[in-house]
Amino acid sequence: MDQLRVAIPEEVRAAKRINAEGERIIEKAQDEATRIVSRAQEQAAFLIGERGLLELAEAEGRRIIAEAEAAGDEVRAGADDYAIDILSTLEAEAEKALLGIRKGITVLDDRRADLAAAESQAAGAPDGRDDDDDGVGGEASDEDEDEDAPRPVVR
Repeated sequence: MDQLRVAIPEEVRAAKRINAEGERIIEKAQDEATRIVSRAQEQAAFLIGERGLLELAEAEGRRIIAEAEAAGDEVRAGADDYAIDILSTLEAEAEKALLGIRKGITVLDDRRADLAAAESQAAGAPDGRDDDDDGVGGEASDEDEDEDAPRPVVR
């Protein structure tokens, strides 16, 4: 055996060392490749999960916006209905107030005319007639000049 060992050329031993070194390098490369593939799979899974979460978040955002818009439309319609009710009530009250004002002006105009007629009768002839044949007793005043003319209404 010793003779055989001496007989094996140095090159065969070098080839074995190179072969062993090559196997070790291949094994190391395979370990590195496995580690890289594993990291790539983890990263792909993370990105897929992140994309799924992003899609879910976007869908939830769209749903929330749609709900908010619907609620806003509902509130706006309710506010419009309320405003119409209030304005209609206000309009009716304003019309009632305007009718009352007009009635008050008419009453005051009638009183003024009655007072003017009474004053002209008291100031006129004993028979209720005056001497100037205008049919109105007493002296003419600014108020008595034209009783039949419409009176301006101050509002």
